Amino acid sequence: MRVLQKVAVVLALLAGGIALAAVPSRVLSRVQPQAEEPVPAFHAQVPRAELPATMSPSLFTEINVQNAYAVAARIKKTLYQEPCYCHCDQSQGHGSLLDCFVSRHASGCDICMREDFYAYEQTAKGKSGAQIRDGIIKGEWQSVDMTKYQKRLPAK
Repeated sequence: MRVLQKVAVVLALLAGGIALAAVPSRVLSRVQPQAEEPVPAFHAQVPRAELPATMSPSLFTEINVQNAYAVAARIKKTLYQEPCYCHCDQSQGHGSLLDCFVSRHASGCDICMREDFYAYEQTAKGKSGAQIRDGIIKGEWQSVDMTKYQKRLPAK
């Protein structure tokens, strides 16, 4: 009886391995930690030169998009130091998360907006650009509560 149990365990492990091998790699990439992905482009330090203006929130009709652009304008130096995991560095030549808000790109990208709001929240907690970047690389931006940004933010 013991031999049959061992054989059953070996067969179950083998079947699990075969099933895992059959899963497409694009599905597995969503399950793997973000830190294993190549880190998108960012700048390691605060810029010396003046940064470009972000697009005006008034150009957009959706409140959450207006809030994202308003927040981006407040924390440009931080966004300059952050990567963007929609990989627009490869598809659009962006050098950092800030570039997403200098253009209309972020208005249609949930990743850009979540990372922006994450950076905003962490900046308010006193975190540095490097600390925020570490959190973004770890995927902490994915837990941002977007419902908080469905109402107009107070002007600052």
